[in-house]
Amino acid sequence: MNHYHPRGAEIIRAFTAGINAYIAETERDPGLLPIEFEVLDIRPQPWTPDVVISRHQGLLMNIGQELNLGMAVAAVGPEKVGEVSYFHPGEPDLALDPAIDGSLLRSEILDVYRAFRGPVRFQPADIAPRFRAAASDGGTELALLEEVGDPWATEGRLESEWPGTGSNNWVVAGSRTLSGHALMANDPHRVQAAPSLRYLAHLVGPGWNVIGGGEPVLPGISIGHNGYGAWGLTVFQTDAEDLYVYETHPDDPNRYRYEGGWEAMRVIDDEIPVEGESPVRVQHKYTRHGPVVYEDTDNRVAYAVRAGWMEIGGAPYLASLRMDQAKTWEEFRDACNYSNIPGENMVWADVDGNIGWQSVGIAPIRRNWSGLVPVPGDGRYEWDGYLEIRHKPHVFNPPKGFWSTANQNLVPPGYEHRDAVGWSWSDPFRSARIDEVLATGRRFTMAEMMQLATDYVSLPARSLVPMLRAVELAAGSAADRERAESARRDLLAWDFALAPDSREAAIYVAWERELRRQMVPLVVPAEVRSQLGGLSLKKIIDWLGSPPTWFAPLGDGDPVAGRDAFLARTFASALDGLEQRFGSDPWRYGDARFKHVRLRHPLSGVVNAEMRERLEVGTLPRGGNGSTVNQTGGGDNQTSGASFRIIAEAGDWDTAVFTNTPGQGGDPDDPMYRNLFEGWAKDRFFPLYYSRDRVEAVVADRVVLTPSGG
Repeated sequence: MNHYHPRGAEIIRAFTAGINAYIAETERDPGLLPIEFEVLDIRPQPWTPDVVISRHQGLLMNIGQELNLGMAVAAVGPEKVGEVSYFHPGEPDLALDPAIDGSLLRSEILDVYRAFRGPVRFQPADIAPRFRAAASDGGTELALLEEVGDPWATEGRLESEWPGTGSNNWVVAGSRTLSGHALMANDPHRVQAAPSLRYLAHLVGPGWNVIGGGEPVLPGISIGHNGYGAWGLTVFQTDAEDLYVYETHPDDPNRYRYEGGWEAMRVIDDEIPVEGESPVRVQHKYTRHGPVVYEDTDNRVAYAVRAGWMEIGGAPYLASLRMDQAKTWEEFRDACNYSNIPGENMVWADVDGNIGWQSVGIAPIRRNWSGLVPVPGDGRYEWDGYLEIRHKPHVFNPPKGFWSTANQNLVPPGYEHRDAVGWSWSDPFRSARIDEVLATGRRFTMAEMMQLATDYVSLPARSLVPMLRAVELAAGSAADRERAESARRDLLAWDFALAPDSREAAIYVAWERELRRQMVPLVVPAEVRSQLGGLSLKKIIDWLGSPPTWFAPLGDGDPVAGRDAFLARTFASALDGLEQRFGSDPWRYGDARFKHVRLRHPLSGVVNAEMRERLEVGTLPRGGNGSTVNQTGGGDNQTSGASFRIIAEAGDWDTAVFTNTPGQGGDPDDPMYRNLFEGWAKDRFFPLYYSRDRVEAVVADRVVLTPSGG
């Protein structure tokens, strides 16, 4: 516990003691509990420090991608997999070691890992009968359950399953602002759900005066400011997991080949209590690399996961306790050196006008492989320790006067520790748009930072729409041709903003989705589509700009003609789809049936309609998509994006602003449960006062906690 702060043990124990004090109150008065406990017919149990330092919310990577890439490589070869995947920079080695039989790789290998990492999924049997969904609603309930998924772990999913999300942050030096103060903006993107993922707090005490957002299960502030500096985070690709494959002994499956000999697994006998049944006896097996997650005894193969997050210091975000008290860039970097999980881009702006960026996260050093596919556990593929975090990429007071991160590749060319950072990054559209605005040379204000954080301009649209200019649109009836010509004409005159009230945005998004959908069967072999998932939009735009030979069959052997035919076909499909879904033009992107937001609850899929309405929040129109700075995901309902935002001007702290949807309250019956939702959905911000006078002037309620015996 003291890894996270010199007084970590004291802080964490005090935190859990406070939670337990409230649990004790609910035991005396169960009416204090939120409705969910009644719905599930359960009662909270006391917390221990183990809960705080567990590896929940780890945003871990890249074990799921590793297995999927291995399976795909085994099926179609490394060249084809590399061709259709987006890695940066260059082309990493994807070849499987000859010692691995790729035909034995299967999704079930990570079932135990997924069970450990996955969310609690409530079933109808978990619900008290009076709140349970009716059997007649089964189809709707199942659909809701699938949509809700894991409501608090967008980036915590296996990364191959991420729904195209990320986060944004940037800092602007005092020399580039109208006030002369440095600015910091951050909007981390996670699943949108009710209740809110993050909890806003202002912690004041001897040595502490920090305000911002954290997660309810953790003490401290992970994103915010402390009167000296402001900081924020986005994910920085750090591959701290590997899947090892072992040949096991023909006479003893608990021994595996290592460095020419046979090494024994460590085996722990355990007993798992099961309600209403006899306890189940199990064995936990470990190699030198980590827990064995799958055994294929017929083929004498075992699989184990090595994970950097199992080291001391792997509790996500908890090292922000050290950041909360940093007064200078140097102290902030020292604090970052303890931040093992997740891999993050930490940015800093302080009262002296300084700005900086430090990437963090525990980073294994792989001298002889990419970390993108499974490797033999026979001793030939070993981590050469971990790179000290302070040696990961960083910058201080860059000459351009600003720095931004949006999950793009920021590893500088020629970086000497390239073997300790990852290969998989987000498409560069959000980062390019942020830099485009910040590089204009003008001096910025807080208002302009708020506008940038909610910006709907689509750079992919700016690249794709002009491609329609010279395309012969698909033939059809006169009405179809006129419809297509009208849509093309309006898109070519459009400002590329995916605004909720925009007709052009509706047409464009429908078309972009068709481009994505129809490109997959054209490019990705059928046998690996489930492993490789969706295609990078960056790759799609590159292919459309310079057509590869796979377009040739669509154009009588001419790739350019085939590309044009593909553009025309997908455009016609998009217009047909809009008409089928919404009727005749004019369409509107923020239509309740198109881009909107309704915040689901973890129980949404299994409770009756009355309770679901009580738990959920919405519906309101939205704009944007997964490629805009105001990132709202790729689906109709916004299930990911920036629920929490903060923008601060270092030195004028009372001007800071924030959002946090749907509200601060965790109880669905609390007025604060959903009171921020409408303002957030309309891209508004709220003041985040810091000084004692300003805070006292807007007090809505005051609670005094008196320690027992005090």
